[in-house]
Amino acid sequence: MSKFVGLSFFVCVCVLGGALPVDAARAATADDQHPLAALPLRSIGPALTSGRVADFAFHPEHHQIYYVAMASAGVWKTTNNGISWEHVFRNEGSFATGVVVLDPSDPEVVWVGSGENNSQRSVGYGDGVYRSRDGGASWTRMGLENSGHISMIRFHPGDSHTVYVAAQGPLWSSGGDRGLYRSRDDGESWERIFHADDDTGVNEFLIHPEQPERMLASTYQRRRHVWTLINGGPGSGIHRSDDGGASWRRIDRGLPAGDLGRIGLAAAPSNPSIVYAIVEADDEGRGVYRSTDFGESWEKQSGHMTSSPQYYNELFVDPHDPDRVYAIDTFTHVSEDAGRTWTRLSIENRHVDDHALWIDPDNTEHLFIGGDGGIFESWDRGRKWRHLRNLPVTQFYRGTPDNDVPFYNICGGTQDNHTLCGPSRTMYADGITNADWWIAQFGDGFKPRIDPTDANVVYAQYQHGGLARFDRVTGERMMITPQPASGEKAYKWNWNSPLIISPHDHRRLYFGAERLFRSDDRGESWVAVSGDLSRGLDRNELEVMGRVWSVDAIAKNASTSLYGALIALDESPLIEGLLYAGTDDGLVHVSEDGGENWRRVDRFPGVPDRSLIEDLVASRHDPDVAWAVIDNHKRGDFKPYVLRTDDRGRSWRLISGTLPSRGSAHTLAEDSEDPALLFVGTEFGVFFTQDGGGSWHELTDLPTVAVRDLEIQRREDDLVISTFGLGFYLLEDLAPLRTAADELVDRATLFEPDDAWLYVPDVRRGWGGKGDYGIDRYAADNPPFGAVIAYYLPEEIAGLRDRRRADERERAKEGADNPYPDWERLRREDREEDPSVVITIRDSDNNVVRRIDGPTGKGYQRVAWDLRYPAPDPVNLNPPSELAPWQSPPMGPLVIPGTYSATLSRRVEGQWTDLSGPHSFELKPLHEGGLVAADPSDRLAFELEAASLYRAVSGADRHTGELEERVAHLLRAIDLTPTDNEDLAQSARELRARLADLRVALNGDATVARRYEPVPLPILDRIAYIVGGAWESQAATPAAYRESLAIAGEEFAAALDSLATIRSDLEALETELEARGGPWTPGRLPEWP
Repeated sequence: MSKFVGLSFFVCVCVLGGALPVDAARAATADDQHPLAALPLRSIGPALTSGRVADFAFHPEHHQIYYVAMASAGVWKTTNNGISWEHVFRNEGSFATGVVVLDPSDPEVVWVGSGENNSQRSVGYGDGVYRSRDGGASWTRMGLENSGHISMIRFHPGDSHTVYVAAQGPLWSSGGDRGLYRSRDDGESWERIFHADDDTGVNEFLIHPEQPERMLASTYQRRRHVWTLINGGPGSGIHRSDDGGASWRRIDRGLPAGDLGRIGLAAAPSNPSIVYAIVEADDEGRGVYRSTDFGESWEKQSGHMTSSPQYYNELFVDPHDPDRVYAIDTFTHVSEDAGRTWTRLSIENRHVDDHALWIDPDNTEHLFIGGDGGIFESWDRGRKWRHLRNLPVTQFYRGTPDNDVPFYNICGGTQDNHTLCGPSRTMYADGITNADWWIAQFGDGFKPRIDPTDANVVYAQYQHGGLARFDRVTGERMMITPQPASGEKAYKWNWNSPLIISPHDHRRLYFGAERLFRSDDRGESWVAVSGDLSRGLDRNELEVMGRVWSVDAIAKNASTSLYGALIALDESPLIEGLLYAGTDDGLVHVSEDGGENWRRVDRFPGVPDRSLIEDLVASRHDPDVAWAVIDNHKRGDFKPYVLRTDDRGRSWRLISGTLPSRGSAHTLAEDSEDPALLFVGTEFGVFFTQDGGGSWHELTDLPTVAVRDLEIQRREDDLVISTFGLGFYLLEDLAPLRTAADELVDRATLFEPDDAWLYVPDVRRGWGGKGDYGIDRYAADNPPFGAVIAYYLPEEIAGLRDRRRADERERAKEGADNPYPDWERLRREDREEDPSVVITIRDSDNNVVRRIDGPTGKGYQRVAWDLRYPAPDPVNLNPPSELAPWQSPPMGPLVIPGTYSATLSRRVEGQWTDLSGPHSFELKPLHEGGLVAADPSDRLAFELEAASLYRAVSGADRHTGELEERVAHLLRAIDLTPTDNEDLAQSARELRARLADLRVALNGDATVARRYEPVPLPILDRIAYIVGGAWESQAATPAAYRESLAIAGEEFAAALDSLATIRSDLEALETELEARGGPWTPGRLPEWP
């Protein structure tokens, strides 16, 4: 958050890969040694609305290079002004970032302050300061691990090795690394040079660029809990040091008296003695203040204040005009007269809720603004804006898959970006684009529910109990929140209110405030099925920071939910009316009769009282079993609490023992088939257990991010992961995790493949991929097309050389000698074929359809069969490295629906060994009816016949080229032979002419064609047209194709006879030249003696 804005001194057959390396700081917190820990996950976005931006850092000379710190998605880097992005801070110990700055003496040195530096209900916490010396390629944590929320990083104006860091400190507890810190050795060691008290941190600070011993700092006292926010106190204020931080004094002259809240500071780059402060205080004192003596004295300019200082309260001064000041806010304002009057910056076609601003020092009309809706760029000082819609950083609170066919959709409620719905995959080659997503409800979104019998009916929430029923067919919404009766008090809805559809009746809804409501008619009417299920506490009597605060405390209870409400809810899928309800004040209630009677649970072993009940899950396998996920991080307790009951809530036991101790648990999902296979989403990732919670293992392919919700799409067997910062991820096919780890270590395992959809991927624009839209068009990947075959290898399938080298490395470790191999061993190594893993695909008649090479490395591997027979094209050992956009690699005919099987084998030193399988799977037609062939077998028979002819014709074409080469060599050899060989030369010329005539039959008459006149359709073009058309469609074979294939076959028969005769005549001529002693030419075996 640089406030001296702009001044550089402050400023096919697919082989599928696995996970990226995990940073050591993260790996140490979880067991990533499980053989299936690195199962691949697929991000599906979206980037439609982007997500919350915290800070910018622009290269001081090349402004197309900049970094973006996301509130809950790490740091992203662009080198081309946002056309493309690299997620550079993704596997570190924190995902929440608030600050990113570049070393003014070396812009390749990047500093990141972790932990979002706002005090909102949904902020993430950090683990200190990070530094990269290589432009974000690698990171080192530099300390201040207990700071929670870093708010600013600056450098000494004369020595960038001296670094200053402002730490707000933990938001939900006292103590920690809190205050202003300095390092004189690039972060290797730190000293705290300013500390107000254990409840007060430093929000922002300034260093005078011309007199660096002069410093100004704003302190910030605040505390948030589930039930309240106090956003100020006696600790907040402005302080000045005149000796480089050795001593500090509080500045009062011109500033409001009494308790203060959050204070933002900004100095004018063109005159750094001019400083502005936006001060949260009481109604009379709040406003914008200005100092002309670097904070020694202040004058109030106006009462302008941001809508929620705990979320905003930052100022930015124009690099060249000390009177132009920006105050970022829900609606960012700008003042042209030193803060006296303010006008709102345009929000035309732009999201609100801004948190970061960059003013181009070379052109102050050029602005970047970042907020809850991502990044916007303006070239006219904020009148018109461009949105960068290619960052998949959406913050999902919760998500739900539907049962749509053929591909299911996912709806998720987001932080300030609506309830978004989109497909888990598409039938298009360009993947899942922003255009594939739609909005079910506006505003902040929470847990949506989708009618399991009709995917067009979506129940979507907005803030504090807002509930809408969305009809995707009409695009209309009906608001259906339960309403109080006449004279009844307003209900206490949580920010994230619990909603479920009964698994026993798709028309029945349950929705929770402090009471539980039921509707049996899709929300048309409601009835309360409980009384107040909370503790009934008065939050205003609860202590905060050691005392009970006045009603006039700064921002007391602002931006919080009404306390004492339901937040978790589930109904047993096995027993109708068996309900579990959890509250934000730590209670679980159980009803076994649909809400007629309730049993209260108020204590859980090993869990602090009044901890928030984050999630409740009733077992699909045992009616007596349920799980509770409990979160106490808003009292500074970051431990995960996952509990199980085996008696419908009468008793509970912790099962979260081996989960990392840092990282609150948020959600749980139970496998459909294996009751011991559970998944837990925590503040830092997803973990699974195969033994009911005895041991937990991290899914390491997920970047470090908060996981707020987990759901299993039962039909497809997919784990749907809702992250708070990186959109949705999918773990597709849970079958491998139903295999115990000790069953994988001794033998190769082919996992049972999922059934696959049979279709031809469509192209929306251009050719494949992103088409011709430009690289900045966001598109998430579809799953690999075809049938995905997964297997596990306990060891690498290695050849002789690799095995010898591995043995030698082991001996070297032990200090033993490595004897030199004998020549026979080395000869065998040199001549050995590379070892391979082969997947053999067979049809229901056990005919081999395809053989696919797979990775030979140790661990989990995947390949995808493209549902086609082998390509009939000639073998090419050196295929082109790049194709034109309209070209595709060679492929064979598409198979037909039916049962197929896969077998895993290896080939080492030429010997085949079956390792696992066969396993059967089905290919299901995606499209039926319409133009799809009623008899797929007839279509396939024709295409195989066409493939056979294409194989022969393309082979004959290649062979014709080989004969042309041989004749050319022969003519040259005749010239070099010292005897009279004119008879041979004449014969060779005749062969050349006959080959040219054959080339016309195969490829067309080039003499005419290159002069843009029509020529008869050649054989190769005729068959290529049939292949190109028929193989891209499952339609019945047109009669014209059959007629054309017959013509091609007849014409080719004659051409092939001619080719055979030419070859025979050429061989005779070569034999004669050999007899006359001519030089060797290709195709001839020399005679001797």
